[in-house]
Amino acid sequence: MNGLLTLSAIIDRLLGFVARIAAWAGFLLACLIVYDVITRYFGVPKPFGLNSTKIQEFEYWLHTFLFSLLIGYAYTRQAHVRIDLIRDGIPIKAKYVLEILGCLLLLIPFTLMAIYYSFNYVQASYEEGEVSKSVIGLSHIWILKSALPALFILLLLAGISQLIKSIAGLRGYLPVEKVAETLGGDH
Repeated sequence: MNGLLTLSAIIDRLLGFVARIAAWAGFLLACLIVYDVITRYFGVPKPFGLNSTKIQEFEYWLHTFLFSLLIGYAYTRQAHVRIDLIRDGIPIKAKYVLEILGCLLLLIPFTLMAIYYSFNYVQASYEEGEVSKSVIGLSHIWILKSALPALFILLLLAGISQLIKSIAGLRGYLPVEKVAETLGGDH
């Protein structure tokens, strides 16, 4: 069990590292929005052949990567919706079982299927040389669409980490400081 908990810790560190990269996407997004507002409303010329369409499209690219790269980390930090009204009244062992079943029956199968189909989606975009629907927009839309399989891969990794911690918790091997991280709340 210690080896699996070590694997879970490695996954959690990887997700944290990716989340720190995503935080930079959030910072760049904020800077780009400020730049867009200043150039548009105060008449400041846009250098390097940029235009408002390209800037606004790049804003949603950054927003997409921000969300996609943070989702796995957010899942391991219990930042997702739960029905606590029902869950709060059940014993801790039942919560672990619920987590295990949720990971095995819902999260992991769904993410595997989504990874498979989203890679096809990115591949089709790449092969077609898909560009923005706007004539003056961005090209290489496959880069944007690659955020989708990345999202599901990171969510799969988070699900595997949570599954490991839940099994360890059910068997009594989960360190006390990891219980709230695994089940949410203040157990």
